[in-house]
Amino acid sequence: MAERRLFEEIADTIRRLIHDGTYPPGTRLPGERELSEQFEVSRVTIREAEIALQATGWIHIRTGAGAYVATPLPDDNSILPKVSAFELTEARSLFEAEAAALAAPTISAETLAKLDELLAAMADDGKSEEEVSAIDREFHMTIAAASNNKAIIHVIERLWRMRLELPEVKQSHSLVCRKDGSARQAEHADVVEALRRRDAAGARLAMRRHFNRLLESMLDETEERALDELRRRAAESRERYLLSAKLA
Repeated sequence: MAERRLFEEIADTIRRLIHDGTYPPGTRLPGERELSEQFEVSRVTIREAEIALQATGWIHIRTGAGAYVATPLPDDNSILPKVSAFELTEARSLFEAEAAALAAPTISAETLAKLDELLAAMADDGKSEEEVSAIDREFHMTIAAASNNKAIIHVIERLWRMRLELPEVKQSHSLVCRKDGSARQAEHADVVEALRRRDAAGARLAMRRHFNRLLESMLDETEERALDELRRRAAESRERYLLSAKLA
């Protein structure tokens, strides 16, 4: 498993300070410059940490106004189950497809406009992986909120916590998402177009297609990693054999 990156350690530290009451719910975090000096890291690292905290519901970043601690705070004391990326994606497919179907008949013009903005933001190649994940979460949670079903919204929020906080799931998504940006963008656009038509069945199908392709990509990635590991072990065995043959 890959080592944790610096911004993740900074995000954990800020999360502890929020939990301990240093930064209470609703208050504004210190600016990027002040935090970068406090933690002795770059402002880019602080920005990435804040994006990660926003993606997991701990803060809200307001353009031009700074980062504010969420009210209420997420339930960080609950233990997330250990699930695979494949299991989680199966569950998301079930709930998010139905959320899209429920949202379609009554989705507002304002919500559709927000989804269009998020699609445009996701298409920006200059964004970091963490920024794209945060936008992706907002896209899916916007559709979930439009379902107007509090139980479904709660479940999807919980599934997204697993998606963003379980290390093995994060790693699997990172490997897949580096290769399928254009496909993901097209699939998200298909979902929005079905919602725009108020087509519940079409929205459900478009969302399922999105997750089915993601599941297939995960299977392909798993097979590729297994083959790479097999090749690595075979190469090591060959080297040992050649070395022992020379010494014989």
